[in-house]
Parts: sequence; structure tokens; C-alpha cells
Amino acid sequence: MNRLVVSSVMKRVVTGGGFSSSSGPFHVFGEMAKGQSLGLSVGWRRLMSSAAEPSSSGMEKKGSYDVALEKAEKGGVSSYWGITRPKITKEDGTEWVWNCFMRRYGCRAMMLETVAAVPGMVGGMLLHLRSLRKFQQSGGWIKALLEEAENERMHLMTMVELVQPKWYERLLVLTVQGVFFNAFFVLYVMSPKLAHRVVGYLEEEAIHSYTEYLKDIESGAIKNVPAPAIAIDYWRLPKDATLKDVITVIRADEAHHRDVNHFASDVHFQGKELRDSPAPVGYH
Repeated sequence: MNRLVVSSVMKRVVTGGGFSSSSGPFHVFGEMAKGQSLGLSVGWRRLMSSAAEPSSSGMEKKGSYDVALEKAEKGGVSSYWGITRPKITKEDGTEWVWNCFMRRYGCRAMMLETVAAVPGMVGGMLLHLRSLRKFQQSGGWIKALLEEAENERMHLMTMVELVQPKWYERLLVLTVQGVFFNAFFVLYVMSPKLAHRVVGYLEEEAIHSYTEYLKDIESGAIKNVPAPAIAIDYWRLPKDATLKDVITVIRADEAHHRDVNHFASDVHFQGKELRDSPAPVGYH
């Protein structure tokens, strides 16, 4: 008997036929299956839709999701899931910039200088060791790369004076430096040409960031505070120098580093060694 029932059910499923009986267990099973399928379909559409479905009853209470969605739509903020990033404000009502890279050019510059101060030291160190092993002159490139590393370090020291980083930002600096030093060391050993090209592109990004920094200073978005003493002494700036003067000379340094590293990559690209082309030194 069971075999006959199962056989009959399977035949109707395969042939696409339905159960004509309006009562009995098959009818109940069919209605339950339809109800579950309809519920899943409606639930899936509501999950994937970026807009809330209209309520069937005006007395239905709106949930927190619907309220948040209406606020987002009124504010003109679009999101695939209908959810926007929360905006955190301080006690005085101003927005709390919790991210180190959200319009905080001082913090962004500090992170860039943490990375930018590594390649010169790594390249200079490896060229120094090669010079000792092969009893060869470096063509001035050891001094040029170490000068670059020292210059970038002074950029970092200046940014630290201006930004006064928090403890978690200092921890981020240590992490980035540790990871980047080892990665760049391996890259320079494998391909100095690629390593110098990567540094050239990093310097281009630094120039862009400092240009945006200057725009905000000139527009008044960032206060043009007096230059720190460490910057005045290192770049021999006037005693009344300001933040704008500091960012201007730092950007000029980054432009020089960009040109030097692209030039070094071009030397390797031509199949030569760096010592075959004199290095530009003493640029500041």
C-alpha cells in the first residue's frame, strides 16, 4: 500500500500534475507547502530590497529598521542595504573624527612618513653591504639613500610635534613599520628596480596628500599655526615660519625623493648598476 501511495505521488510530481482532491492529507500538505513557499518568497524579497515595503495597516507599529531607513531616505543617503554609517558627535555637537585618515592630514602624513623613512635605510644598508663585499664604490648612492631616510625621519618628527598622536596611533605606526620593513627588504633583494619604482609612486601619493593639506590651510579649514622649533632648525626657516611653510618644504622634499627613486629604477631598467650613474646628493 505504501509503495502505491509513493508511486502515485512521484508520478504527479514528475508530470507536473496537482492533487485534485480538495480534502485529505495531500491537500493539507499542498497548502502548507504553498504557504511556506510564499512566506519564504516574501521574506527574501524584503531582505534583498533596499527599500522598506509599505505597511498593509496604518496602525502597524514601525520597527527601528524602518525608522532608520526613512531617516536615511529623507537625508538623501543611499545604501544597498538601506543602512548608513552612524555619525558620532562630541558633546558640543561637532562630528568626532575617530579615524586617523578622515581629513586628518597631519595623522595621514605621519603614517606616510613612517613608511617613507624605511626604503632609504634599507636600500642604503644593502648597498653598503654590497660595497663591502665587492670592494666597490657606490657612486654616492649610499649617501643619497641614507640622506633620504634621514630627511623622511625629520618629516616624521615634525608631524609628531604637530599631531601629538594617541597611544593607539603610535601602536599602528609600530605595526606598519615592522611589516613594511621586512616586506621592502625582501622586495629590494629580489628586484631593486621594482623597489625604487614603488617608492617613487609612494612619494607621488605623499605629494598629493601634502597638496590637499596646503589647500585646507589656505582655505582656513586647518589653522595655520606657528612652525615647530624642530622644523625651523632643520630647514633653516625664519623664526616666524608657519605650518604652511613647513608643509611647503616637506612637499618639495617629497618631490625630490620621487625623482630620485624613479631615476634609480630607470637606471636598473637600462641594465646598469646604480654606481654607474652619479647620485644626486646634498639637496637641502
